Amino acid sequence: MSIEDCTALILAGGDSRRMGQDKATLVLDGKSLLERVTGTMQAIFPRVIVSVRQQRVGLELRQVCDEVTASGPLAGLIAGLAQAETPWVFAVACDMPFVSPALVVKLADFRAGHQAVVPMVGGHPQPLAAFYAASALEAMRTSLASGDLSLRGMLGKLDVCFVDEAELRACDPQLRSFFDLDTPQDVAAARQ
Repeated sequence: MSIEDCTALILAGGDSRRMGQDKATLVLDGKSLLERVTGTMQAIFPRVIVSVRQQRVGLELRQVCDEVTASGPLAGLIAGLAQAETPWVFAVACDMPFVSPALVVKLADFRAGHQAVVPMVGGHPQPLAAFYAASALEAMRTSLASGDLSLRGMLGKLDVCFVDEAELRACDPQLRSFFDLDTPQDVAAARQ
């Protein structure tokens, strides 16, 4: 199944301070994290772009650089949304190698009438496995310009459909989609 009116935006511009190395190039089951997430996104979306701080050599996909430097994932999200030629983007972090295509397709069903569709796991929003409408771009830029770099702060300025855990578990019973690799311990757990 292909979601035609949406571009996948893979965020791969982070510092990876806790990991101590570039997360996008970490290898899991013979593929880099970026390759794993890219493969999943290409199975769902006709267009995939990667948000980076600076261009990555040897990457076949279209890359976008942050409009405002050193502003974290919000800047990457803004850059990707501004460059996408579709009314929606699905934003996903490159350190989330187990994102379920069924879960992404399910989330897409909630888009009508909203500017964002964000999963809720353990009572917390998951803004880096979420849909964002092009119409959210101005509010995002305003949030960033005000000095609020947080994704949660930005969500407060949008019309968001939060999707609860029960809905998510119907497609991803263990919620593996939201397992992100932040530390070397996370990588060890993922390899098991």
